[in-house]
Amino acid sequence: MEPKVVRERKEPEARPYEPAKAPVFRRLTAAAIKRRKRRETFPVVTAYDAPFARFAEEAGIDVILVGDSLGNVVLGYDETTPVTMEQMIHHAQAVARGTSRAHVIVDMPFGSYQVSDEEALRNAIRLVKEGGACSVKLEGGVHEAERVKAIARAGIPVVGHIGITPQTAGLGPGYKMRTHRDRLVADARAIEAAGAYAVVLEVVDAEITREISELLSIPTIGIGSGPHCDSQVLVLHDVLGIYSHSPRFAKRYAEFGREATQALRVYADEVRTHAFPD
Repeated sequence: MEPKVVRERKEPEARPYEPAKAPVFRRLTAAAIKRRKRRETFPVVTAYDAPFARFAEEAGIDVILVGDSLGNVVLGYDETTPVTMEQMIHHAQAVARGTSRAHVIVDMPFGSYQVSDEEALRNAIRLVKEGGACSVKLEGGVHEAERVKAIARAGIPVVGHIGITPQTAGLGPGYKMRTHRDRLVADARAIEAAGAYAVVLEVVDAEITREISELLSIPTIGIGSGPHCDSQVLVLHDVLGIYSHSPRFAKRYAEFGREATQALRVYADEVRTHAFPD
């Protein structure tokens, strides 16, 4: 018999320790949103804190607006006019922390951009650097086109907003549907020419909205302006039935306000009757 050959066992070479890499999620860009024009109709919703921003993202909504509507639905103001830059930054930070992939648009509040191009740019930079905004939104058409241009020229993506402009509606123009076709078309074209990547149309006549959506090469985001926009946006508190003064055009998909009141009523009763804690 031939003797058995004993082979030496080679130990595997030691490899240096490599910590596991966390997955990297890149946020949706303004350029990607712009490319959705005429390709797909996409939803936008507002959010003002980390939990609800996360719920929106988990629901597949990848464009979230931190609107100055927080003045009404969160802070208890009658209008959006009193909202400050510090409040917008505070809530934008929360939404940015609560999301990882969504594009976060942040409203520039009243008084943060009207004075000059320089001040508008300074405040837009603050929303990006301090608030975590992916882009900023400001109200106004022809008269604010230079502000849009100044911000966009600095590399910050901008969304315009025409039709009803809530920051100043209560100061005179009111909240009636906008039907001045020539003025609205001029405003939309001026915003596009200034470098905005999208424009919100708020409570604009549906046929005018259709015409503007067909004229522009950037997406139109409708709110109370009919079905012809490239996107639709609603306020979170209207969608969930939390806000008691929702506009007529807003569809309520739940009644969380009633459910919250009922839950708190049960809790209060259990405390009074010593059922909680048991």
